Amino acid sequence: MQMLIPLVLMIVLFYFLLIRPQQKRQKQVQQMQSGLSKGDKIITIGGLHGIVDAIEDNTVILNCGGARLTFDRNAIRTVLEKTAEPSVLADEEVVEEVQEPDNDQTK
Repeated sequence: MQMLIPLVLMIVLFYFLLIRPQQKRQKQVQQMQSGLSKGDKIITIGGLHGIVDAIEDNTVILNCGGARLTFDRNAIRTVLEKTAEPSVLADEEVVEEVQEPDNDQTK
């Protein structure tokens, strides 16, 4: 019985120091990868910086200075910048009315 207590303590210690933090990290990576959207600036596990051009099932097409490269979604290490939701005004043309000055001097 006395040998069982240190063994149980060691298992609990391993769980809180090794297993639990790894599970949290995996969950964060899955959320980051599932939250990818077109226009996000990312870094791959190989250190390549690029902008997400298209997303398919398990692949991501990156624009890297004019070159389009296809990567597995799991190769994305970090998202540097998330794109903001496009505003409605960005798609609409803004027309400004200009009133001409009244140069009629006959008044």
